[in-house]
Amino acid sequence: MKYAILSDIHANLEALEVVLAKCRDEKVDQYVCLGDIVGYNANPAECMEMVGNLDLVACVKGNHDEYASSEDEEMIGFNLHAKEAVFWTRSHLSENQRKWLGALPLKKTIRGSNITIVHATLDSPDAWGYIFDTHHATDNFSYQFTQLCFCGHSHVPIAFSKKSLAMGGENPVAEIDDWRTPVGMESPPEQMEIHTQKGWKYLINIGSVGQARNRDPVASFAIYDSDAGVVTRYRLEYDIAKAQGKIRAAGLPERLAIRLERGN
Repeated sequence: MKYAILSDIHANLEALEVVLAKCRDEKVDQYVCLGDIVGYNANPAECMEMVGNLDLVACVKGNHDEYASSEDEEMIGFNLHAKEAVFWTRSHLSENQRKWLGALPLKKTIRGSNITIVHATLDSPDAWGYIFDTHHATDNFSYQFTQLCFCGHSHVPIAFSKKSLAMGGENPVAEIDDWRTPVGMESPPEQMEIHTQKGWKYLINIGSVGQARNRDPVASFAIYDSDAGVVTRYRLEYDIAKAQGKIRAAGLPERLAIRLERGN
């Protein structure tokens, strides 16, 4: 079975179209969404429709999905640009679309698989915390009862492994270095792979489809081949200028357009 793992699409239609085209080329069987379908960019309704038409085996709620589906005016933790984008997004979604977002779970274990998904963290999914290091990864592993956990939220691809205590070793949790895009590399690889091992657990942030924050302005997503036990992250270029033009035409903050080309 091939699962496409998508996260943080953030209403970026140009990026999503490129990603889904690649999924078709790779003959993906089913799709998994880690949340934040909406927010920041200018095609929330269109992206929701595209995701809804996929063979979607599981989807969880992101913080932008939460606020876009609610009437929360305060939005604690959001900067002014993010808040403005949420207000704009609310006015461009139908009532049914907002209800669908609001009904999504915060975390989910996919039946018949070895996969758990969450937008932020398993230990406190509604607090919208971030996982950037082995300390936070260790907390998350304490709540992870499947071999694989996929998460998003930070928009930064990062992955950790945890070997069984029965296998020995003083530091069972470690970052998987090859999963990150090397900053400053002229020609970074188009894809990275994790070959899973029996008895190990993996916590994997796949990066963002629609708004990179690791100084690598591409669409990032992953495909998990459960038969081969391999997770592959793909980096895909898309029409950033077109996405920026839509942001500006919508009257959304200029900062949201600029960050697409900078990848931060």
